[in-house]
Amino acid sequence: MLFTRKQFSCLAIVFTTSFMGSFLISSVNLALPEIESEFNIEAIKLSWIVTAFLLSSAMFLLPSGGLSDRIGVKKFFRFGIIVFVLSSLIASLSPNADLLIASRFLQGIGAALTSATGPAILVSSFPPQHRGRVLGYSAASVYMGLAFGPFVGGFITQYAGWRMLFYISTFVGLVVAILAFLHLGEENIEINNSKRPSFKGMALFMPGLLIMVYGSSEIPSIAGWAMLFIGAFMLLMFWIVESKLETPLFNTKLFTKNKLFAFSNLAALINYSATYAIVFLLSLYLQKIKALSPRDAGMILIAQPVVMASLSPVAGRLSDKFQARYLASIGMGLCALGLFGFAFLTESTPIWLIVILLFNMGLGFALFSSPNMNTIMSSVEKQHYGTASGTSATMRVIGQMTSMIIVTLFFAGFFANESIKNVPNQVFLNAINWGFACFAIICVVGIYFSFFRGKINRIDA
Repeated sequence: MLFTRKQFSCLAIVFTTSFMGSFLISSVNLALPEIESEFNIEAIKLSWIVTAFLLSSAMFLLPSGGLSDRIGVKKFFRFGIIVFVLSSLIASLSPNADLLIASRFLQGIGAALTSATGPAILVSSFPPQHRGRVLGYSAASVYMGLAFGPFVGGFITQYAGWRMLFYISTFVGLVVAILAFLHLGEENIEINNSKRPSFKGMALFMPGLLIMVYGSSEIPSIAGWAMLFIGAFMLLMFWIVESKLETPLFNTKLFTKNKLFAFSNLAALINYSATYAIVFLLSLYLQKIKALSPRDAGMILIAQPVVMASLSPVAGRLSDKFQARYLASIGMGLCALGLFGFAFLTESTPIWLIVILLFNMGLGFALFSSPNMNTIMSSVEKQHYGTASGTSATMRVIGQMTSMIIVTLFFAGFFANESIKNVPNQVFLNAINWGFACFAIICVVGIYFSFFRGKINRIDA
């Protein structure tokens, strides 16, 4: 497959942006113990350094996807890079945990704008018969970032400090921003400016998500449970309001009238809910229980994303030839098996077994992700590309956030306001064992939605 200069530029810019976002996520996980020590914060607040990024991403992905169809996906993409660069700079200079968490929230907004529009830029730049392959390359960039993050991030954290991670993301983001303005080009799909979208639903979605996530960190208090249910109720009302609007930002009809789209997004939501917290939990396990340095822990955690990065383009190419539901369902099953294995971690679990389980998870996720994304983007018409990619990214981030909420609940239940370094090893192991068991059960449920989604019928092929 030969790319035109324009196609290559689009792919390179989206590839680099996806790489940096995932690199920063995975590398920060390795830096958490050092950040905890520097700012002297408890486990729940430490988890907010990860959760804040995911929360803001989830809050802004839906409006970004809907608005980009009307204003322009490339405009949103460029603005997102600028926000990401500025927030990375603020994070690198943060004097306390509160400002670091706030900068991570802002960073999530920038990531939301680029994540919602990146796939739309790619699928509008390449013919349908090559879509799975290109999306496979894009997925590979994410996994390459995840692969380099633990190793490079652990090395940088150990020898240069955690702030250097944000200095690097600031510099690389600035370079990508310049390239995006010079080479991304103009919009190449028709922009719908006929009707202004309604923001009524967003007035329920954004605060509802914020209240629900914050409430999860306050559990087991009564106020925490109350906020959790209030937030969930507001999200239900958001769905009802959006379904009645003439020009919604979130097109509920894509879920109610398009089974292929709906089940594929639900499968993505479930998969990310079950798998995202793996690196978070294992990075703490390897440094606390196994007493490894950030560098050495990163060397072990690199196993999963290396497999993901290597096999995602292959899986994407296969999904252009075979029905994606078969590949994705096998992948979901492998993820469930790996998670059940992690549910039995002990102080004496050998490192080689952990590496094997990580390889298994990498294979499973590679088989699931690219074919699933190909299905989502192939199930809608061109004028809904921005909405589809934004919705898919929202499912991913809400899944990631759900994964962290589950971790937060187990942390709150087992050691409340204690810092992780002061928690007895067995108590910490009990928390992560239950967490992994919960994730495995969730993943098993996801196999149903993955397999029974239906067949791809590429409407614009």
